[in-house]
Amino acid sequence: MITPTREPVGSATPDVTIIGANDSRQNRTREMQLIPEALARAHMHDRLRDAEVDRRAQRLVTARRMQRRAERASMRARRALAMAVMQ
Repeated sequence: MITPTREPVGSATPDVTIIGANDSRQNRTREMQLIPEALARAHMHDRLRDAEVDRRAQRLVTARRMQRRAERASMRARRALAMAVMQ
């Protein structure tokens, strides 16, 4: 029967490689667990940006509507003034 060889205490091969591998696995696991959070954060950022774009577009539509209304009121006032001057 062959028994596995073990490194003697104080061996030149440190256990750091095993600890490092475990830390690496833990970090990878932690990163994997944080992926949904990162995706949710990115999704929320996109939705906020889309909402801001929509608000700007709505303000532009409202401003154009008010400008047209003001132009119509100005034309009515000019017509009324012209009618008053002609009489």
